[in-house]
Amino acid sequence: MERDNGSRRVMDGVNAAHDGMAPAPRKKFKKPEQKMLDIEEIAEGVKSGSRLHLGKAITLLESSNPSHKKDGQALLNRLLPFTGKSLRIGITGVPGAGKSTFIETFGEMITGLGLRVAVLAIDPSSSITGGSILGDKTRMEQLAKNPKAFIRPSPTAGTLGGVHKKTRETMLLCEAAGYDIILVETVGVGQSETLVRGMVDMFMLLVLTGAGDELQGMKKGILELADAILVHKADSGNLPLAEKTVREYKGMLHFLQPATENWKTRALAVSSLENNGIQDVWDMAKEFEATAKDNGIFNKRRQTQTKDWFRSMITDELYGRFFEDPKKRRMVKELEQQILDEELTVAQAIHQLFE
Repeated sequence: MERDNGSRRVMDGVNAAHDGMAPAPRKKFKKPEQKMLDIEEIAEGVKSGSRLHLGKAITLLESSNPSHKKDGQALLNRLLPFTGKSLRIGITGVPGAGKSTFIETFGEMITGLGLRVAVLAIDPSSSITGGSILGDKTRMEQLAKNPKAFIRPSPTAGTLGGVHKKTRETMLLCEAAGYDIILVETVGVGQSETLVRGMVDMFMLLVLTGAGDELQGMKKGILELADAILVHKADSGNLPLAEKTVREYKGMLHFLQPATENWKTRALAVSSLENNGIQDVWDMAKEFEATAKDNGIFNKRRQTQTKDWFRSMITDELYGRFFEDPKKRRMVKELEQQILDEELTVAQAIHQLFE
């Protein structure tokens, strides 16, 4: 209906009701209830080899949620009897050495033998945002599609040396899922090599051809950790230089103590691009496993690693509980300032903190 409103004409608004029906009641948003985790179901799924359940189990263990932590440890406890049957191999090398390319070619060869392989790729986390690249599934595109392979990128999350603190537990889950070979790829920087050496059976170092000055600058420590040195990218045109590099490393290894008792560290030329030397690496890995088991080093090393893991977890727990106390956090800040003001020595401040 039209009404006169001075100089303007105003039309009546549309009636909200339709055909005499009352307006529909407003719907209230209801937050969906979170489904309770079925630990038994996840455990059975992992044991059956389900990659979906294995991924869920790892996510549960990596969670910082207190209830998830408890459930994760309960799950791991159920799966412990099914662990320990794999060969654990650590792989390191400087950025650009072609670690991911080698792992993909090596992993494809292993699965071709009817075995299952799990790759735990440690990606560097940003010290500013905490984010990580997590690009290994992209770099290992073919292996990621392989039904006998499982790739799990894990951020370092600020852990000393670049190794995610849950990597050890993730290895156990992969073993419970029936993976025969577990490859742990490090970021290839600093102390990560030492930490990975402390959680694997065999340790491989990837280097590039043309040792020369690089060989002179190579840290003695990293060479002493390696059970095998793989001179990578030994492609056709680069083969003579690669073989020369292998001879140089072999010469240097004569002066170093082997990383594993009763095992002589090997140096091999390898080309992932042309698939040359990959079978030799596998044969060497199997020979290493047999030798280490025959002389008792295999089980002895794993027991030592478990004890070291236990002690490092004690340190982590003490550190966490210490800084959970607001009073201690305040004291630390006050003492830090007193140290900077040269009112206390560091030793005196520590004494006051724990007095």
